[in-house]
Amino acid sequence: MPAPSKLMYKPMSLFVSVLGGILAGQVFRQIWARIGNDRDRPPEPKDLSADVREVLIAAALQGAIFGLVKAAVDRAGAKSYRALTHENPT
Repeated sequence: MPAPSKLMYKPMSLFVSVLGGILAGQVFRQIWARIGNDRDRPPEPKDLSADVREVLIAAALQGAIFGLVKAAVDRAGAKSYRALTHENPT
């Protein structure tokens, strides 16, 4: 059976991941508002009237931002866990 502190890591990790997703969404919306060809929202992939290049750029940018924020948040969460428990989360 895992140590009690390891059991604590799962809910903490889930909470931090949700916050990271919210943060990533806000960062993406801010960036897209600046570069999005007068669109405040990125084009939907199923919107066939949208330019395919713009759809793919928006998707790639969104994926990169979410990946970057997730890695940063996961890393910060693991370091915080280690600082509190003096053991690695994995």
